Amino acid sequence: MVDEPISLFRVAGRPATRSDDNSLPLDAAAAEVFFDRRELQLILNVYGRMVANGEWRDYGLLTAKDYCAFAVYRRTAEFPLYRIEKRPKLRNRQGMYSVVSVTGLILKRGHELQTVLRVFED
Repeated sequence: MVDEPISLFRVAGRPATRSDDNSLPLDAAAAEVFFDRRELQLILNVYGRMVANGEWRDYGLLTAKDYCAFAVYRRTAEFPLYRIEKRPKLRNRQGMYSVVSVTGLILKRGHELQTVLRVFED
């Protein structure tokens, strides 16, 4: 068996498709928005502190083409208490990071994630 590296680039003469689903081109998959490592570390630091306090118990990650969200739950079967969202299209306006409550109210919005996450400080 020959080990070949996995290549995500287009090969000349072949369309760029995912190996598991031929309906999604690579360009569409790469266009999804997600938190980078630094952003996730900041969010998980706050999440860990709130879990230690007994306020939060579960989380979920939501990704889409134009935004991603880190949803926080008190119990698994409920609506999320808060959503920490990243919307790059709002980068030049109000800021691409926001914290949204369960009712849809935007609690804080800004250009830097660290300042937006201060809404959870006591």
